[in-house]
Amino acid sequence: MRLVFAGTPEVALPSLELLASSGHEVVAVVTRPDAARGRSARPVPSPVGEWAADHGVVALKPAKASDPDFLAQLADLAPDACPVVAYGNLLTQPALDIPAYGWINLHFSLLPRWRGAAPVQRTIMAGDAVAGATTFRLTRPLDAGPVYRTLTHPLDGTETAGELLSALSHTGARLLLDTLDDLSSRTPTEQTTHGMTLAPKLTVDEARLDWSLAGEHLDRLIRGCSPDPMAWTTLHGERVKVALARPLPSSDLEPGQLRPERRRLLVGTGTVDLELIRVLPQGKKEMPGADWGRGLKASDLAFDPVA
Repeated sequence: MRLVFAGTPEVALPSLELLASSGHEVVAVVTRPDAARGRSARPVPSPVGEWAADHGVVALKPAKASDPDFLAQLADLAPDACPVVAYGNLLTQPALDIPAYGWINLHFSLLPRWRGAAPVQRTIMAGDAVAGATTFRLTRPLDAGPVYRTLTHPLDGTETAGELLSALSHTGARLLLDTLDDLSSRTPTEQTTHGMTLAPKLTVDEARLDWSLAGEHLDRLIRGCSPDPMAWTTLHGERVKVALARPLPSSDLEPGQLRPERRRLLVGTGTVDLELIRVLPQGKKEMPGADWGRGLKASDLAFDPVA
């Protein structure tokens, strides 16, 4: 089957690499335009664009998927299907109509739960017991197309969004390949709206830690925001990011109160205390919470309350 693969970030690479090594033919990729990075602000290709350059594969980088030149190039490639993993650009109906079997999206949730840009983060933040991935045919309504296959991934309540996304990117790659292998003979199942939830992109404001809330909730927020945008709080007005924490059975501290110990750093919440395992103070590198805690003064032992 002739494939044009659409994807942008590193999480798309396991699927792209598996498809490229399969019996299918990846004739081109579609990815976001090169973006400025680093101090030099030089345009740098996306991970998928870089993969294409390294493997001599044509890379299409339209600013908008409605661009007539892009549509003409895609039509000339005559793909049977366009597998999609985290492409990040809105596809118009003319683009959706080009491949014979449509655009087949790998989405990292058990649709119709968590339709949107941040399904993995929202899964963890909600405390779901099970995550998963779904392959479905793209249609104009957001993540509402008919479903081909799903897989489930039980959660133990310690995963970060980064860890879960990495795991699903690899198991999901096989799911996508299996979907494409029998695409011509398998009829997808229409989605129901029963149990549908939305997963919009996380904002920095959402990632702020309010220590008066339950410690269990804050633990899920920290894990759901790791590694991006990363949960944060302030100390004397300076931002402190929290990459990883762990809820404890004790509740000795007031909300936001800090207790540095020799091997750990604790903070109080509205319920149980949290151990701050990894922190990123403003202007410093990420470090163990205990190391940062040993440098705190007596006047530093409480985070700022949320106004």
